Amino acid sequence: MATLPAPGVNKAPENSIEKQVHNIVEKLNINIPLPNDRIRLGYGLYQYMLGQGDPPEILIKSTKIEIVGIAKGELAALLNEELGKITN
Repeated sequence: MATLPAPGVNKAPENSIEKQVHNIVEKLNINIPLPNDRIRLGYGLYQYMLGQGDPPEILIKSTKIEIVGIAKGELAALLNEELGKITN
């Protein structure tokens, strides 16, 4: 049995909502040290921006991410502020 290489990944355009949301979460790498936690939170926030997901206050609790050096409420407020700056 042969193992095939992983398929290529198409990067999202820099001005897309998805990329902007993931960039916000990546800037918080000190407070959210695990890459998988950042990806999971970024996906949840992207769904929220599309009108299909929960707000940051609920996502922080439901995704069970590891948070370091900041309170959950402060992180939620920071995310809300940054999400408000996103343009289509």
